[in-house]
Amino acid sequence: MNKQSVLVLMMAGVLSAQAPGVVGTWQGTLEAGPVKLRVAFHIASDGKGGLTATMDSLDQNALGLPVSQTTLTSNKLHMDMPGMRAQFDGVLSANGMEIAGTFTQGAALPLNLKRVEKIEAPNRPQQPKPPFPYESIDVGYDNGGVHLAGTLTTPRGAGPIPAALLISGSGPQDRDETLFGHKPFWVIADYLTRRGIAVLRVDDRGVGKSTGNSTQATLNDMAGDVLAGVAFLNGRKEIDAKHIGVIGHSEGGMVGPLASSRSSDIAFVVMLAGPGVSFQQAVDAHQSQAEIVMRQAGASEDAIAWNNAVQNMIFRVLRAQSDPNAAIREMQAELEKMKASVPEAQRKATETPEAAARMNQQFAGVTTPEMRGILLYDPAEALRKLKIPVLALNGSKDVQVLAKLNLPAIEAALKQAGNKDFAVREMPGLNHLFQECKACTIAEYGDLEETVAPAALEAMGDWIAAHSR
Repeated sequence: MNKQSVLVLMMAGVLSAQAPGVVGTWQGTLEAGPVKLRVAFHIASDGKGGLTATMDSLDQNALGLPVSQTTLTSNKLHMDMPGMRAQFDGVLSANGMEIAGTFTQGAALPLNLKRVEKIEAPNRPQQPKPPFPYESIDVGYDNGGVHLAGTLTTPRGAGPIPAALLISGSGPQDRDETLFGHKPFWVIADYLTRRGIAVLRVDDRGVGKSTGNSTQATLNDMAGDVLAGVAFLNGRKEIDAKHIGVIGHSEGGMVGPLASSRSSDIAFVVMLAGPGVSFQQAVDAHQSQAEIVMRQAGASEDAIAWNNAVQNMIFRVLRAQSDPNAAIREMQAELEKMKASVPEAQRKATETPEAAARMNQQFAGVTTPEMRGILLYDPAEALRKLKIPVLALNGSKDVQVLAKLNLPAIEAALKQAGNKDFAVREMPGLNHLFQECKACTIAEYGDLEETVAPAALEAMGDWIAAHSR
């Protein structure tokens, strides 16, 4: 209950009587554009006639998110989450088993919850299970004022052992790169360690036991974190200092080459769905992630053209304006000018409260140091400096980093570097997470039971083994 509210004793008694009807665990699926996210709410009595709650975003591995206010009036439930700038409003069914409602975080999205005895865990058959035929220890090291925490798995037996440092994709990721109930970095670490390769996987800044804030980190900051991890591995007696490499997924496929271009301590680079062209080049080639996903969803060509124009405007403002708040204001002003030149139907679609909220969220998101760096960076710059062995793997069904656009660019940049030892492979039938996909959409990631296709694991393991002898 809101402690600031003035309630009469009768109302308190009513709420107390109703509270048990909603107390329990509730689970549902939030469809945020092309992405499906499982969420859960744990609602309990506060012992004083009111309610308390926490929220879990299960597929993002964000558990125990605070709910500041939970009220049930008649059959109407309201939960407020100011830390996330979100709220939920729903109606409890007569039998007390379902809540039909709306989750609002910038835009309003339908969210229907069902009462469950326990959280329904998705089937993930590849998730490693003990006993393990290798050692696993929690470790930590510092990069300036940032402490980075992770897990190091090492094969049993005499060293020195070749090693690989895993680098996650964009956004705050834990050491397992937990996504949609999958833990791909744990699967990769388990596979490689069983093959005699030590693996270090690390919580991003501000996640798990690491300090700092990943969204405020630039690509240079991230490269520095990688080099700190390589230095940590270099200092361990069981690790072969001459065979320490990096494996980066998605954004990590940019950070890995960048770090490697600045250090002689990195022996090899593996790029998993790493880009070879800039975001601007992808938009100019009409092969950007947004365009492909919109076309999959059946969007009109007018809507796609509008979205491309907005992205070009964003790139232009980001290049010209370094201050985030000023950039957002300029984007909003530019957007209003753009609306005047589009057909009336298209303009009306952009002027709904939901569309305006989504656009403002997008503007806020792209102006963070992390996203600014990703959007404006040309991956070829670092690739043209690499003469160490490089393996680039991209799935043929990846709709986020298109293989046919990015792999040729990676190959061209490495040839310009004079690199004599690299391999560029398109993996048939695999998506951005290297799963064997069916619909091959972003929304399908969590529906698939496979975490990483065996073919991708073998391609990576065979190549690293051959370059670590």
